[in-house]
Amino acid sequence: MSSTRIYILLSTAVVLTVFGFLLFGNEKELDFSTQIKPILNKHCISCHGGVKKNGGFSVLFREEALAITESGHPAIIPGDPNNSELIKRLTESDPELRMPYDKEPLSEEEIDLLKTWIKQGANWGKHWAYEPVEEPKEVQEIFQAGISGNSGSQNPNPIDFYVEEKLEEFGLAFSPVENSNKLLRRVSLDITGLPPSDSLISLYENGKISYDEAVDYLLAQPTYGEKWASWWLDLARYADTKGYERDVSRTLWPFRDYVIKSFNKDKPFDQFTIEQLAGDLLPNPTEEQLTATAFHRNTMNNDEGGTQDEEFRVSAVLDRLNTTYEVWQSTTMACVQCHSHPYDPIRQEEFYESAAFFNNTRDEDTHDEEPRLRFYSVKEKTDIGKILNWVEEYKGEEAAKKRKDFLTFFEPKYEAHIATDFDKAELVDTKWLGIWSGGSAYLKNIDTQGSDQLLMNYRTGMDGSKITIQKDGPEGEILSQFTINKTKGEVIGAFPFKEIQGQNDLYISVFNPNAKPQQTTSIIVWFAFVPTLPGEDQNGYDSIQNSWQNILEFKGTKLPILIENPEYMKRETRVFERGNWLMLGEKVSPGVPKELNSWKSEWPKNRLGFAYWMVDQENPLTSRTLVNRVWDQLFGRGLVSTLEDMGTQSDPASHPELLDYLAWETMTSYDWSIKKLIKQIVTSKTYKQSSVVSPELFAKDPQNKWYARGPRVRLSAEQIRDQALASAELLSHKMYGPSVKPPQPEGIWQTVYNGESWKEAEGEDRYRRGVYTFIKRTSPYPSFITFDAGSREVCISRRIVTNTPLQALVTLNDPVYLEAASHLGKLMIDQNPNPSKAIAYGYEKLMLVPISEQKLKVLTSLYQESFKEFKNDSTAMNEFVLLKDMQITPELASMTVVANALMNLDEFLTKP
Repeated sequence: MSSTRIYILLSTAVVLTVFGFLLFGNEKELDFSTQIKPILNKHCISCHGGVKKNGGFSVLFREEALAITESGHPAIIPGDPNNSELIKRLTESDPELRMPYDKEPLSEEEIDLLKTWIKQGANWGKHWAYEPVEEPKEVQEIFQAGISGNSGSQNPNPIDFYVEEKLEEFGLAFSPVENSNKLLRRVSLDITGLPPSDSLISLYENGKISYDEAVDYLLAQPTYGEKWASWWLDLARYADTKGYERDVSRTLWPFRDYVIKSFNKDKPFDQFTIEQLAGDLLPNPTEEQLTATAFHRNTMNNDEGGTQDEEFRVSAVLDRLNTTYEVWQSTTMACVQCHSHPYDPIRQEEFYESAAFFNNTRDEDTHDEEPRLRFYSVKEKTDIGKILNWVEEYKGEEAAKKRKDFLTFFEPKYEAHIATDFDKAELVDTKWLGIWSGGSAYLKNIDTQGSDQLLMNYRTGMDGSKITIQKDGPEGEILSQFTINKTKGEVIGAFPFKEIQGQNDLYISVFNPNAKPQQTTSIIVWFAFVPTLPGEDQNGYDSIQNSWQNILEFKGTKLPILIENPEYMKRETRVFERGNWLMLGEKVSPGVPKELNSWKSEWPKNRLGFAYWMVDQENPLTSRTLVNRVWDQLFGRGLVSTLEDMGTQSDPASHPELLDYLAWETMTSYDWSIKKLIKQIVTSKTYKQSSVVSPELFAKDPQNKWYARGPRVRLSAEQIRDQALASAELLSHKMYGPSVKPPQPEGIWQTVYNGESWKEAEGEDRYRRGVYTFIKRTSPYPSFITFDAGSREVCISRRIVTNTPLQALVTLNDPVYLEAASHLGKLMIDQNPNPSKAIAYGYEKLMLVPISEQKLKVLTSLYQESFKEFKNDSTAMNEFVLLKDMQITPELASMTVVANALMNLDEFLTKP
């Protein structure tokens, strides 16, 4: 073969190779998460997913999508789009065969994408939010090269780099920096929920402190915790009543105080999470860590007569599961109760595996909401210490530990509503055990742990009821026999009990010769098996015994908390067929969705391990969720706008690299510090921009999705009220304690036979911050609801901001705002008796910027018209101004009208 011919053949081979590479090898790999999954979710998954699998075909999981269908063939053949039934059905001309059936066909572009995807091997992929958060590679480059939009800055903020990239992509640019005082007001409202103090304004205006120093000052204020607690309490569905029909009051305010204190201490978010999900399971949990578990006792509780306690206990467990995944994972789990997730790769079995973590808590939807943490006084704690030292000395450390737990939260115990097999007995109001004379009932599968003593919580209105408890039945061995007499309310009685081991059925019978037919001899609430105090023959025993009895009768503050069942009371968890709690399917063990981060062997298989899994650095959703929610609080919009959902149906992240950068920094550099995260955001150029929007900018970005201007959103319901009181110098600085009932219009609280009423707070409690306002679920504080706060029956990830005439009616007529206006009007007159100068002072006091001539003219005219009216109508004048022990003049009343108008200006109700 000649060299010329060899050269030609080689040249031809090279050309063909290059051509082939250009034709096939240069084809860009499609991204399943962003290009293919949205098509499948939009057109296919409603019939071929978690709910339905028509034709035996599903596109939710890869193994299902590639599996043999009912036709006997797979619908997708990787590498072969032309022979894949999926493509054939999408391009079929017969409307009876074409998919999606009876709907608009896919576009040519969508079909071509699916063909290319199959040709490339039908590679699956994780949704972007399920990929681990990784260290951003370009951060160091940012700091080294500086940021063009922030040129000249010695401390370039990476946030601005990511935002500027997007702005340039859409032909936008940063707006100028906001007016200095308006920016101070903005950041003060965002961090503390209140306008800046006069002293802070003075220091800032005179250059004594910088903006960054002002941010540090605000983050250090106790008001920071109060502001950010409102956000978290929405997520925690915190309220002061149980919900449902009677909606009676409950004591949960210590949890609210825990949240405020945690924010003010800048408790790391991972620790904050672990304490709320599983504080009781930490080694030797503190009172604070136990208090934290009330997060999941905020679930509603139904004590209406005739309800099934187990049904509502199960409802609470499922609510805890759904809330946990929404709050920490931005994942909608509720639908997975009945079937696998319609859009996200989460199977129904995995839902119940997660539910198993919450199914083993002691609470049982009882009227008394036990278990409850007892908040003892200093003296009581001293007495408890003496009791525990005594028990440890004469019985050992383990016995002392069990005694301590019981005194802390009165567990473990058996609620009387578990009684069965009634003979002349009943569950009174479906809550408590009531037995007539000659009647009986059973407590089944009871483990007394070998105790020699029974504690019984009961009340009775008669003397001489003889109670006998026997093993297994009426012919069984007598374990305890005692007589109870009339009580004053509920008491805890201690009665000798024969020591037995293992699980046994207890037969309880009652005889009272003085009882009438069908008369309940007593109301029994619960039984507990706690051994008698040891060392009865020792000096000092009587004093210890008296202290023990006094502690049992504790009447102070009790907070519902989570406590895990001991092993002998452990529940099993089963899948609910079709989500019905009465249709039990396969038994499952605690577990987490396989699509997310894996479980580490060193974690315990309980709520504590679940909490560790949740805040593990490999969890892809927790840090992203936190960053997204904090960003939303500051900008009025999340980087992912669907705060409650980061699944495959969520809105895509506007700035995914920025979200991941902040998520990584939060976990690593910030050590989960929310304060550091907030400071990073509010010191960025992005945050400090002017919120003024031109028609051109609004047309390009009406939702401020790309952040070419500063955040300008209406304040929250609590902030609007707090700001009005603060501006009028009425706001109380008192913190913590039971919720208060400030003034509200009459007739709002229509309670249903629960004997409660709205008694207006007196003194400074009338002027406390909104976070302390009593929240009744069926009748929430009206001005809060009007300004879009929730009623807190369920977790609220975001408040939908509305704009209605009712809101103006609230700020113009609600007694709180009228009283604030009266005080502000007086402050304005006291500052300067000249109406125009007083109005100018009032405006600048509220907005921190001078009033314009046009606004001053209009408000002065309002003052003059009001003055004429009040001068001629003293009755209206005295009714309008809400100031006690003070002479009301036409000048004061007129200035009150102006002050009320100032407090209704959009710029007062909106973050600048």
